[in-house]
Amino acid sequence: MNNLLIWPVALPLLTALLALLWPRRSNWIGVAGTGLPLLAVLLVSWQVAASGPLELALGGWAPGLGIALRADGLSVLMLLMSALVTMAVAVYASVYFAHAERRGEFWVLWLLLITALHALFLSGDLFNLYVTLELLGLTAVVLACLGGSRESLQAALRYLVLGLLGSLTFLIGVALIYAGYGTLDMAALGDAIVAGPTAWVALSLMTGGLLIKSALFPLHFWLPPAHANAPAPVSAVLSALVVKAALYLILRLWLELFDGVVTQAAAVIVGVLGAIAVVWGSWAALQAERLKLMAAYSTVAQLGYLFMFMPLLAALPEGAGRELALGALVLLALTHGFAKSAFFLAAGIIMQRAGHDRIAELGGTARSLPVTAFTIALAGVALIGLPPSGSFLAKWQMLSTLFVTGQWVWLPVIAVGTLLAGAYIFRLLGHAFAPGEGVGPSLSVGREEIPAVLLALIATLLLGFWASAVWELVPISAYAGGGA
Repeated sequence: MNNLLIWPVALPLLTALLALLWPRRSNWIGVAGTGLPLLAVLLVSWQVAASGPLELALGGWAPGLGIALRADGLSVLMLLMSALVTMAVAVYASVYFAHAERRGEFWVLWLLLITALHALFLSGDLFNLYVTLELLGLTAVVLACLGGSRESLQAALRYLVLGLLGSLTFLIGVALIYAGYGTLDMAALGDAIVAGPTAWVALSLMTGGLLIKSALFPLHFWLPPAHANAPAPVSAVLSALVVKAALYLILRLWLELFDGVVTQAAAVIVGVLGAIAVVWGSWAALQAERLKLMAAYSTVAQLGYLFMFMPLLAALPEGAGRELALGALVLLALTHGFAKSAFFLAAGIIMQRAGHDRIAELGGTARSLPVTAFTIALAGVALIGLPPSGSFLAKWQMLSTLFVTGQWVWLPVIAVGTLLAGAYIFRLLGHAFAPGEGVGPSLSVGREEIPAVLLALIATLLLGFWASAVWELVPISAYAGGGA
């Protein structure tokens, strides 16, 4: 059954080649090439839940000599989010790009991006993580350029420069680890790394590079223009998935490889930056005049919550308490991924109908596009953190952990961030439900509206009612230290 691990990576890679060879059939190839890996991911997830971690050494080489793929609870949760979001967005994109001149280019890049995401979540050594991180960044940048506007090209160039800087910094840290320990296999490093100058410098470099890629304040400035000016399907995956890849790697490094190296002071610094991101990003979203720009600034804020978990996790010993906190972090990341992808898809529908996304001119949207307005409202419930969404349960567990660790100082940030999120969501809905003809006459439900509303329902209902599955999967770890 371990051979299952190759298919979430191989299937999108093979279909990317088919899309390159037959661009006229790229729509069908792209949707199929996104759906087949979803089936493989579901099989891998079922196997991990039933039997524990999976490992596959490609070509028969021992770990440390060849490419090792590993799947555990954390990786399959990220894989499930990636596969489900990309499947929904692919259906949407088949309509969005149906008559676009660069349709073939989009699908090739799209399938390569899925390949990179799945390979990153399954890679078991640091060098392959670097390779997949680089491929992910490059495909994301080129996809962000497909909007063709001057603004999108400028934003993509800034994205490229910062992404390369982050990758280079990460690679230098990887080189230090290899020089100091003679291996890049993560399972071996989990037992070998001890506190010392090499470990501290390497961890600082790798974390710094990943913080650039995850757009943590004050390294966030590239994200809003890149996400706001990309085509809607691209914006959805950039915000929901691509920035989460860097966060996933930080969790692997901090909680598994460098668990004995990370200090509480370092975790508090990251938490403070996350807290600033929550307040600043939420305030910027409230002031934004464009719908997609508001969503992009909201991503900066929502990522801040995830980094606020770091001092909480660092203060907890391995065991049930840390597993609960880590599960809450992952649940919040998953909820944001589904909600924000739904939000960007809804924004794309409005832009295509109205020809703009100026919030003040969206009167009549709820009447003309009721399903789209409903999608935005559902996604807003999850972004605010209202019940029954997964984010409500995640924030509730976060509050519990605040008091268990005595770090109640973060409580005002959570309160202010939640109030500001409610303010910018209700501001948007106020304009959408106002009278007007901003998006034209009423139409029947479009095919592209269905995946958007399904994503919002997953964030608001499915992850709320079945959140226990997240907490059950998180403790299943393939690495030393147990992942929690």
